[in-house]
Amino acid sequence: MLSAELLSAFLEIVGPRGLITAQNQLQTYECDGLTAFREAPSAVLLPETTGQVQAILRLCTRHKVPFVARGAGTGLSGGALPTQGSIVIGFSRMTKILNVDLVNHQITVQPGVINANVTVAVAGAGFFYAPDPSSQTVCTIGGNVAENAGGAHCLKYGFTVTHVLEATVVLPSGELVTLGSKSPDAPGYDLLGVFIGSEGTLGIATEMTLRIVRKPEAIQVLLAAFPSISAAAQTVSDIIAAGLLPSAMEIMDRLAIVAAEAAVHPQYPMCDGLLIVEVDGPLAEVKLQAEQVLELCRKNGAIETRHAIDEGDRLLIWKGRKAAFAAAGRLSPNYIVQDGVIPRTTLPVVLEKIAAMANAEGLRVTNVFHAGDGNLHPIVLYRRDNPGEEERAIDLSMRILDLCVETGGSITGEHGVGREKQCSMSYMYAPADLATMQRVRRAFDPDNIANPEKLFPTPRLCGEQKRGHYVPHPVEASGIAEVF
Repeated sequence: MLSAELLSAFLEIVGPRGLITAQNQLQTYECDGLTAFREAPSAVLLPETTGQVQAILRLCTRHKVPFVARGAGTGLSGGALPTQGSIVIGFSRMTKILNVDLVNHQITVQPGVINANVTVAVAGAGFFYAPDPSSQTVCTIGGNVAENAGGAHCLKYGFTVTHVLEATVVLPSGELVTLGSKSPDAPGYDLLGVFIGSEGTLGIATEMTLRIVRKPEAIQVLLAAFPSISAAAQTVSDIIAAGLLPSAMEIMDRLAIVAAEAAVHPQYPMCDGLLIVEVDGPLAEVKLQAEQVLELCRKNGAIETRHAIDEGDRLLIWKGRKAAFAAAGRLSPNYIVQDGVIPRTTLPVVLEKIAAMANAEGLRVTNVFHAGDGNLHPIVLYRRDNPGEEERAIDLSMRILDLCVETGGSITGEHGVGREKQCSMSYMYAPADLATMQRVRRAFDPDNIANPEKLFPTPRLCGEQKRGHYVPHPVEASGIAEVF
């Protein structure tokens, strides 16, 4: 519990509208999108300026108070989960677009700006912001930076780290630093690259300059229905092998289609494996790529193909895809959205193994994922009121991550490690790797007050949840890379 003296000091910094201490209001902040873990913070602070964030963190350092930064709370790995005795620093009052520089294709924003609003701000001039997580209409740029968010179009345009040029960062000590540069390829260590995706464990970004992209001349979305999800996955590999680079390639299985249809009626063809492919660029190139994609779909046994007839139809197709996670609630009252990465060529084999694992547990798993970059999002469906079912669902979701690692992939593609996967880190990394990462963390945060108990396995949280011993990555085992 915070002392009255410290609360008074926080109040002086942010004012009465920026300090929340009432228990019923603190409940709003006790979890993020991963609701399986909950912990009420000691207080919530809502700063409006970088100077206020600095003052807050100076007090936290002086009194050794842990803090957790929070955007919209849409994260799915428990990254914004408060820890015992911590404060939450929310950014719902730092929502300004500070500068638009169309000449240099840049925009500077505060952390509370909603992802989709960046594109809204520059769309009239023919630009857009490429990273587009499914929650882009509500998630914030600050949260995107913390988790290195991705989205459907990252196959061609890259993840958040590709689009952040410079960040103003408040370190846990309260010191203000600038990481990166608005100019391309600045010399020196890539500390901005270290910061992006660090899940709030190295400090708080209060201003970010983002790269915006010119809207392509033409965009076409194609739908292909397959009799199996493996056939859809094989088509993805064939498209890449043919030298094509669509802006997005997404796969949904039958359960995901049923849920999306019930939620937003995208009028998808009913099938066991639906492939959504978007190609963009000059008009002539788009026409040629679309024909090549459709030919490969037919070669792999597509039973139906079609393309969006106009912009409204294209947006409806994407609406169904982006609503898929939330729509899973129409299939089951409880579910876990998992996030792992595998080599794209292993998609058919891994998807079959996941189905076999689910059948063995008597649970249902629906798949909707970024097939182009091998970023799986298996959704494990269960009922909490069935005794023992939640525990089996959690265990299954974690064994799916183990499978991703064993295939040469990763335990996360875009959702982050947070609280959910920290015990799996020791399955993916050797002790020496984790020790090196901790040294980096302590260089920024020697007191371990910035979003503690996240990312790394701890004896208290993982001592009884061992995920097995470290298994060398196939790249390491083949001698191509070494542990350092």
